[in-house]
Amino acid sequence: MNRLIGNIILFILLAIFIVGCDGDQIMSPRDLENIPFDPQPYVVDVPDGFPILEIPEDNPMTLEGVELGRRLFYDPILSADSTVSCASCHFPELAFTDGLRRSVGISGQQTSRNSMSLVNVGFYYSGLFWDGRVQTLEEQSLHPIEDPIEQGNDLDALIEKLKVHEDYAARFRMAFGIVDRSQINRKLIGKAIAQWERIIVSGNSRYDQYTRGEISLTDEEDLGHSMFFDFDDGFKDAECNHCHNVPLFTANSYHNNGLDSVGNDYTLFKDIGLGINGIENDTGRFRTPTLRNIALTAPYMHDGRFMSLDDVLNHYNSGIQPARNKDPLVANLEISQESRDALLAFMEALTDTSYLKIPQVSNPF
Repeated sequence: MNRLIGNIILFILLAIFIVGCDGDQIMSPRDLENIPFDPQPYVVDVPDGFPILEIPEDNPMTLEGVELGRRLFYDPILSADSTVSCASCHFPELAFTDGLRRSVGISGQQTSRNSMSLVNVGFYYSGLFWDGRVQTLEEQSLHPIEDPIEQGNDLDALIEKLKVHEDYAARFRMAFGIVDRSQINRKLIGKAIAQWERIIVSGNSRYDQYTRGEISLTDEEDLGHSMFFDFDDGFKDAECNHCHNVPLFTANSYHNNGLDSVGNDYTLFKDIGLGINGIENDTGRFRTPTLRNIALTAPYMHDGRFMSLDDVLNHYNSGIQPARNKDPLVANLEISQESRDALLAFMEALTDTSYLKIPQVSNPF
């Protein structure tokens, strides 16, 4: 908590600095070297029991870098026609998803996949996106910019816009110490957005408060908790914990969870998922999403095919489809309505929007 307060104070001081008596110089710099370069550390408040937040040596967390990343994330300037920001598909109040089956990008084009939550994305170390196509946040943050359906831009064209943008030129100086506008590049854009994404940390749900001994779960939540982790021999194991491990409630891995009936013919998959890596047996496998804030992130699955958590439970209860590479732990549960209700109650107990109280998370515009 002290770290969070310290970061808030630093954020306020930076805001005062930018709009204060020297504001004209900062907002309209003729010489970037005249702008002070004194980046202040940003320490992310990581909940107890969470993995170590790995920070790249060449991209340390700073208040100035996080603030630059925040502005880039929320600014539609990143798209070719300045209509689509990263936030267009990642709403904070929806755990940074968008509530659509498949996201909508530039010129109203529909993407082929559902928007993934960015909550706790800084802890994902086994690839990003549904298909694991990139390994780092620094790389991930650039892909939507040049995707022809998402933001449809050319990074070189975006860089030219940022070079002549007085506010951004100054902020790149304060974040990364550049001395000339020509030093703004794609690597620095990716670093700034990645720094900001790493501050989106959620770990204070009712479940977390329960594990810390602060509250008790309701009887229904407690039953769902027991089924989720197979703690109660009197109720059937819901098999959730195999792929949704604590504390992140994802195994950080890729699974075929029986969505489509393809048998042994992998060519029947409409979306090959992890199979982009060229390994046939990975075809149709997708990143297992976190269940933290899952009640906020409908629709579900990589293609948004299920509109509610009840639909998801219908699938796992009786809708599992055959495929040679289906995860062996995924099978029709055939559990009672009482058990289903309890699982839903427990998943609701994983909701936590405390990250919205972090000033640097909100839209700055």
